[in-house]
Formats: sequence, C-alpha cells, structure tokens
Amino acid sequence: MEKTAPVDHPISEILARRWSPRAYDPSRPVASSDLLSMLEAARWAPSCFNEQPWRYLVFDQSDPDALARARDCLSGGNAWAKSAPMLLLSVARLTFTHNSKPNRHASHDVGAASLSLALQASALGLWAHQMAGYDVTKARAYFNIPDDCELMAMIAVGYTLPESDLPSDIREKERAPRQRRPVAGFAFRGDWERPLA
Repeated sequence: MEKTAPVDHPISEILARRWSPRAYDPSRPVASSDLLSMLEAARWAPSCFNEQPWRYLVFDQSDPDALARARDCLSGGNAWAKSAPMLLLSVARLTFTHNSKPNRHASHDVGAASLSLALQASALGLWAHQMAGYDVTKARAYFNIPDDCELMAMIAVGYTLPESDLPSDIREKERAPRQRRPVAGFAFRGDWERPLA
C-alpha cells in the first residue's frame, strides 16, 4: 500500500514515499541483507564530533524470545505493531567517548540515523514506523541497556498488508490522507515566529 505525500514543493521521491503504516504482514520476514542495508544507511548518518551515538537492538524470528519480550513492551495503542516481523529499538549513548562529557546532541543524531534507516527501508520496499509508545523501564530491564543510554523509539519494520486485508480497526487510519503543517508553520526567517516568506 502506497501513500505518497501531497507535497507543496518538490522533494525526492523516496522522501515523498516514506510513511508509517500500522498494518504489517506477519508472514513476510525481513531479509538479513535488507536489515544490514538499513543499518548501513543509519551508519552513515551525520553526528556531532562523528560520535555516532546510535545503537539498535534488533528483534526478529532469529530470536523468538527476544521478539516476544520486545512486543511485550509495546503500549496498548501500539498493539498493531505486534504483527510486524521485526522490531528495532533505537538507543542514544548520552556521553562522548573522547571525553566522557554529556552529548546534548545524541537524541538528534539518533533521529538522523533512524530517518536514514527508514528511508532505506522505503527504498527496499519495506516500511518502518517509529513509536514512542512502549514501556521504557521494562525494555531497559529486559535488554540490559546501560544507564548512560537513553531509549528512544521502538521501530516496526516489514511489508504492509494489501488494503483489502487491513484489519477493520485500522483500515480508516491507513486510508486517511497524510497531512503536515505548511513550511510557514515551522520555518522562520531571522526571528522566532516570523514566517519564512
């Protein structure tokens, strides 16, 4: 299922195609080569001091117990993601390795890496949906994540279901048009809240 963005200004096709579906085909696993391609895309994202503070935990059928624990962390509103054949957990290391000082840009850099990953997924015919709705405390305990790391997003990855196979509870959400505020609503020239003209 495709949902190309209705853009106001020209952008790359891969950017316009990227979206976050809620209906994944549990019978179609993500190939290891595709996973490595997505992680390679994340690897080449920009970061402050080239710190590369991103870490990704991968959960799929190669370790069914870990996948079950990752699914158990999802909030009720994200129960749809339990059908995704793969979940990733993005994590930010909060200190610089070169001086152990706080890296206030870590979450920004992990976001850049995760977008690169999502765009590569789209290029491969896969879809990645990043979610804040999961139990951070449970995930930290389940997966032994160090205290100097911040858990960022759970990411569902997989192939979408054909529209005819969509569960009724999410069919309308999947069919709804994509929307964003206009550029003038978030870009300002020279001063806060002075719209870019």
